[in-house]
Amino acid sequence: MPHVLVVAGSDSSGGAGIVRDIETLAAFGIKASVAITAVTVQTHHGVEHVDTVAPDRVAQQMRAALSSNPIAAVKIGMLATAGTIEVVADVLSEHPKIPVVLDPVLASTSGRILLTPDAMGALHRLFCACTLVTPNLPELSLLAGITGSPTDQARSLIAAGAKAVLVKGGHGSGADAIDILVQTGDAEQSFVCPRLNVSMRGTGCALASAIAACLAFGDDLEVAIATAKAFVHGKLTEI
Repeated sequence: MPHVLVVAGSDSSGGAGIVRDIETLAAFGIKASVAITAVTVQTHHGVEHVDTVAPDRVAQQMRAALSSNPIAAVKIGMLATAGTIEVVADVLSEHPKIPVVLDPVLASTSGRILLTPDAMGALHRLFCACTLVTPNLPELSLLAGITGSPTDQARSLIAAGAKAVLVKGGHGSGADAIDILVQTGDAEQSFVCPRLNVSMRGTGCALASAIAACLAFGDDLEVAIATAKAFVHGKLTEI
């Protein structure tokens, strides 16, 4: 059975982070291996405390998982520090054929900053190792550092080394939630679902993990995104 290596932070409330990742992978029949980057004290209302894991220990966890199991994809969430980003990129460079999905967690839903200010620039190196980067609209604006349409901002991340960017439309408006896939040299592709008047913590974690699960099974990127978006939409309809 294929495994997905999840590199992310914990969430004691179970609403997001590595708990949501494992739950999602299990729904797809995928085994999870983990490398924990930070231990957080969270409720459904906010983040109360964060303890980061030493970068070397994160790298050791990743290498242990990669040597122990048939890792078919990697999903990355909260990285917290520039040092952790650097070592994660180092480990990924040793396994260039494994698809990688990066959900660039910059802040919690409640607004707590989860990436140190000096780490933003280091993310650009990590982009080069990733199959897909999945920012929401506020994250995209911060990562791009330019004004313009979301597509223009996504193209700036492509110019910085990202192979593909999925702009998540959950923070947008309108009757439909529209995610836009931007790839090097390709026209944009839209993935549309009706917007639901509900909210759930960890939707970004679930989407990225579902995409990683599909990639682990060998689906191409467009099919993986469509399947993952339908999965998350289905979870939201259950609320």
